[in-house]
Amino acid sequence: MTLKDAKVGDTVRVVRVDGEGAIRRRIMDMGITRGVEIYVRKVAPLGDPIELTVRGYELFLRKQDAKMIIVE
Repeated sequence: MTLKDAKVGDTVRVVRVDGEGAIRRRIMDMGITRGVEIYVRKVAPLGDPIELTVRGYELFLRKQDAKMIIVE
């Protein structure tokens, strides 16, 4: 399952971050690394972006980037 598939109110754990180069590095620099718990707070009316709580701070992520994050 990817982060894009998680529902509002779910808490998920990151298994791995797919992608290559600068995009993967940017996601990891935001604190999304293997083993981190992510709480899905809200999804915008048209589905993009997704509001998350990661490591105690709020983060907005595009669906395109959320598809690269594999969670359980």
